[in-house]
Amino acid sequence: MTTFAPSPAAAGVTVVREPGKPAILHTPAFGTMAEAAAWLSDRRADIQAELHRSGAVMLRGLPVTNAATFAEARDALIAERAGYKEKATPRTDFGEGVFSSTDLPAAQPIRLHNENSYTLDFPGVLLFGCVTAPETGGATTVGDMRKALALLPPDLVDRFAEAGWLLVRNYSDLAGMPWRKAFSSDEPAGAEAYCDDHAIGYEWLDEDTLRTRQRRSAIITHPVTGERVWFNHFAFWNARSLDEDVREVLTETFGEDGLPFHTLLGDGTALTDAEVDAVNDAYQAVTVRESWRTGDLMLVDNILCAHGRESYTGDRKILVAMGEPVPLSACSPTSAPSTAPYGR
Repeated sequence: MTTFAPSPAAAGVTVVREPGKPAILHTPAFGTMAEAAAWLSDRRADIQAELHRSGAVMLRGLPVTNAATFAEARDALIAERAGYKEKATPRTDFGEGVFSSTDLPAAQPIRLHNENSYTLDFPGVLLFGCVTAPETGGATTVGDMRKALALLPPDLVDRFAEAGWLLVRNYSDLAGMPWRKAFSSDEPAGAEAYCDDHAIGYEWLDEDTLRTRQRRSAIITHPVTGERVWFNHFAFWNARSLDEDVREVLTETFGEDGLPFHTLLGDGTALTDAEVDAVNDAYQAVTVRESWRTGDLMLVDNILCAHGRESYTGDRKILVAMGEPVPLSACSPTSAPSTAPYGR
């Protein structure tokens, strides 16, 4: 175990690093959330420096008990709120930019991913907070995408750097996310306008089923640290990453072209199973975790670090807020966004 004091200005702050765990900052005990928020605000620059170093920092010992106190902590740590666009998972909205981390079933683990990696601007920072800790499991896993990029086969990295990755989504009421919820519009024209403005190709398969295609850079550069990272949902939404039984049912029901989500190399070609497995292996190799305790916060640099969730038992209430929006154009993407595969 190693400890590290971020700077003299953060007197009394200790960051603990242990193998297999995120960096953990133990805070002093506070009588009120207002006192805690003032302390966080005073040390925001030091916490930010540690975030750029580690990619994710858990803050332990704060009196966070509900959405209101979580929002106070958010406002002390994050200067600008960010929206959740092109929605892909169900969440409960608690107001004031505070959401449940996800409402997916407890038995379903969630693979590492960078939030909104497929949009043209995305949250630079995520803040998670534990109001109710689960009985078992349920950690918000994190993984350093600088390290993941270094672990990938160089030839595969070169192919992604040139061509990017392609996301195909089918929005319907039968599987995945309905387009009305994903695009926050009840009118087809609203969804179409969003797609036109955000480099997304689309076609209506019927009045309630929308298919979209968008090519994005798979590798970007952090605008502050200058480090290249693996930043995409390629493996997360690739059919190969699904449980075999789930993949068979979805493919039999909707066909390979009709899956709620599917991904390809940015030139439109499918990777081999071994190549998809290599990406998932890199994620697995960099994954770290720490069990939640009530009151814990975890600040995640959404570019440097991907996040996921373990399956769990018992009640679990983890809140999330998104902030410090970053445009893709500020991150030196290696391939340009497009509505079609590379070279077409």
